[in-house]
Amino acid sequence: MSKRDAIFPSGRQALYEIHRYSAAIRSGDLLFVSGQVGGLEDGSPEPDFAKQVQLAFDNLGEVLKAAGGTFDDIVDVTTFHTDPEAQFETVLSVKDKMFPHKPYPNWTAVGVTWLAGFDFEIKVIARIPQAA
Repeated sequence: MSKRDAIFPSGRQALYEIHRYSAAIRSGDLLFVSGQVGGLEDGSPEPDFAKQVQLAFDNLGEVLKAAGGTFDDIVDVTTFHTDPEAQFETVLSVKDKMFPHKPYPNWTAVGVTWLAGFDFEIKVIARIPQAA
């Protein structure tokens, strides 16, 4: 059985300690990233929706970087939306900047009623081969 290793981006350790979870878990070549949101420095939601989505992707990028990966390593994306119909175009515009080339990762978008005050969350699975 392969060992699982916790991955944390720099500077946000306190958030994960308070809520008792890991930013990501590496198991072999796979990286399972916890849902990332667009929070301000104090942990509160960014009020502007487009900025909130961009921050969530930025936070995701920091977790990937801490694991030695990039957006190109992502194979599966799940996003959560509090108002999918109204938010979809905004999310697509940010998503298209982050994944500009084929092949695109798998993507599942889920409408939800609660995200702890946030309106968007993204979680991914990436394949990041370990350095020899």
